[in-house]
Amino acid sequence: MASGPRAAAPRWAVVGVVVAVLAALPALVGALPVADPSVPAAELRAAVLASADVQYSGYAESAGGLALPVTDQLDSVADLFSDRTEMRVWWRGPDDHRVDVITTAGETGIHRDARGTWTWEYERATATRAATTPLALPAPPDLLPATLGRRLLSEAADAELTRIGARRIAGRDALGLRTTPAEPASAVRQVDVWVDRASGLPLQVVVLDETSEVPALDTRFLDLELGVPDAATTSFVPPPDARLRTADQAEIVLEAGRRLAPVRLPATLAGLPRRTLEGAPPGIGLYGRGVTLLAVAPVPRRLADGLRRTLGQSPDAVTDDAGTRIAAGPVGLMLLDPPDAGPYVLTGTVTLDALVEAAAQLPALGGSP
Repeated sequence: MASGPRAAAPRWAVVGVVVAVLAALPALVGALPVADPSVPAAELRAAVLASADVQYSGYAESAGGLALPVTDQLDSVADLFSDRTEMRVWWRGPDDHRVDVITTAGETGIHRDARGTWTWEYERATATRAATTPLALPAPPDLLPATLGRRLLSEAADAELTRIGARRIAGRDALGLRTTPAEPASAVRQVDVWVDRASGLPLQVVVLDETSEVPALDTRFLDLELGVPDAATTSFVPPPDARLRTADQAEIVLEAGRRLAPVRLPATLAGLPRRTLEGAPPGIGLYGRGVTLLAVAPVPRRLADGLRRTLGQSPDAVTDDAGTRIAAGPVGLMLLDPPDAGPYVLTGTVTLDALVEAAAQLPALGGSP
């Protein structure tokens, strides 16, 4: 029987082939044909909206392509929508879950309970408590496929929904559902949500704008296990030696809205109806529906100055008599700063033309800090 290097070579070749096959298994499984039952789009959407209490554990990844021009106060939001975010999640319910964000620098655990959120920074041994507020800044749990999918489908009209086939995601059969916004002001071309056939959980969400085939946002589960996570895993009590902080989530715009003189915002802007935003000052307005939203807020002069400098550094920014504005994928941002009145910031998933139209419809804002 042969021995030595010549005999070992075939054996190692076989091992290499086996390793290659094992490495390719996830892709091969994902490529297998999936049955596509004739579930109506409206019925599939109803299953998604009913999935908030489905309990699970999993691993998700979000990839954002939005280079948002923001000031230093909002750099964490910019990172969230422009980078790749890896998340482990244990979901017992909307008010009882944990999401660990994994980076090369370490991990950050976000624990939600009925009173609010604890954020635990492992490497810094720092625990930050934040109360629940309707104006909280976006956080990694908001980008989970299940959370984002429910949010984006929650107000879609039946006429905006279509079925788009089936595929395998995280080893599970997923049925495709597309919503195409009807509002002319929308900068979102479509949102594709891939829904777990068994549970109704969104497994992947892909957002496309009007001008690019590269997703502005693509978030998906890479692994998913249905079942009830251990309550001890989602709960959190700061260690005795932890540094304790309280999050400053008054939000820059919330603080500004309370300090500035009240202003009566119009019932519609750029053809979008105003909607109720619980807990917001009267000077802050939210307009639109579903995936087409426009937010308007008065801002302090110092923030306007910083935002103007930031926008001015981008070659894509447009500055004219209407204001300074820029688009990052489907997200538009505009600074309205007339010389004889206080500044506004307008932002949302609307076109730049819609921002200009909305800015022209705003009342003059007097008194700026």
